[in-house]
Amino acid sequence: MRFRSLRHTLLLPLFATLALAACHGNEAAQAGGDTPRAAVQGSIDLLKAGNFDGLWKHALPPQDYATLRTDWSRDNAKRPPASAMDKTRFDAAVQKLTAPDAAAKLYAEVQPKLDRMQQQYADQLPVLVAMGGALLKDRVAQNPDLDAEQKTQATQLIDVLTPWAQQAPWFDDAKAKQAVGMLVSTARRLDLKSPGQLHAMDFDAAMAKYAIGYAGIKQALALYGLSIDDTLDSVKLSTVSDRNGHAVVKIDYTLLGKPLSTETDLVQQDGRWYSQSLIDSVRKAHEQLLQPAATGSVAAR
Repeated sequence: MRFRSLRHTLLLPLFATLALAACHGNEAAQAGGDTPRAAVQGSIDLLKAGNFDGLWKHALPPQDYATLRTDWSRDNAKRPPASAMDKTRFDAAVQKLTAPDAAAKLYAEVQPKLDRMQQQYADQLPVLVAMGGALLKDRVAQNPDLDAEQKTQATQLIDVLTPWAQQAPWFDDAKAKQAVGMLVSTARRLDLKSPGQLHAMDFDAAMAKYAIGYAGIKQALALYGLSIDDTLDSVKLSTVSDRNGHAVVKIDYTLLGKPLSTETDLVQQDGRWYSQSLIDSVRKAHEQLLQPAATGSVAAR
């Protein structure tokens, strides 16, 4: 049996569950929330700030958070070392993105390609994006890591994002130049030296790198008209149910001018409220990580 990467198993439910909400207060400073709504608000506060370590620490009970940190290093140890070809490609990409004149050189390379793509694909882009959206929805429907509510939410997002992607100014030279500058700036801040560094990164270092990448992605999307922060700021939370240590919080939000909503489940432990889906994902990843050692089997490649 081939087991999914710990990162893949965990990040999908993280963003599917927490990608849309608003928050305030100091709930994010501690594990869990006093109330179901406070738990969601605190998580999104950390997400908006790009504090991924704090997000996991807040959204998970302490024992599950400790498991996540331990499993991160255990997962790293199972990864095969980078090949010589991987190292060569990595070094070339890093050099290209971090050289002193990287932004100017990259734009000079991208600009004529952008012009050719505009001439060849501008009229076809809406159709190509629509086909891509349909493919994404099919993959969401087949994804075993997402529950029914998460699949519904992801499908709604695709339906809203597809028209935006069809109309976004992808071929605008000025925006392309700015986007290249953002890419170079993000690459320099990441300061990655080798593919082996990626594999050896502990949990704290990985979360810090994720934060840098996330900030770069947000900046680039805003350049093309999609503000993640505006979406996060638009959210209204309401408690649908709260009984016997289980609660459901409804999340109403606006994405690109379109009103959407979803619901998220929370569970109470030791008087604090946590994300049910994130707890489930961490425990599932932990079981998958330990299964080969427990059964004596070898994961197929």
